[in-house]
Amino acid sequence: MGISATDVIPLSQARANFSELAEEVKAGAEKIVTKNGESYIALIDAHRLDYYHKLERERIHLLLIDEVSKGLDDVAAGRVKDARSAILAIKRRRKA
Repeated sequence: MGISATDVIPLSQARANFSELAEEVKAGAEKIVTKNGESYIALIDAHRLDYYHKLERERIHLLLIDEVSKGLDDVAAGRVKDARSAILAIKRRRKA
């Protein structure tokens, strides 16, 4: 669903017509409220916001799984370091 010109509303108009905007948003529209001609806030349905947050959490989980997979590939290929020696090397570099 794209945003059209009718979905961009000045803050003053949003204040005056908030109930109507809320009904449009509940029906599926998304609104961008502007202040001084620039994007200020977005109005979206609460269920859709929950869905967006769920998608973001899933994306983070997928990124973590990808990093774990790369780490396991490094271990399998022998690209590993002892934790103590790696920490000591980092500390030495920080002192230098």
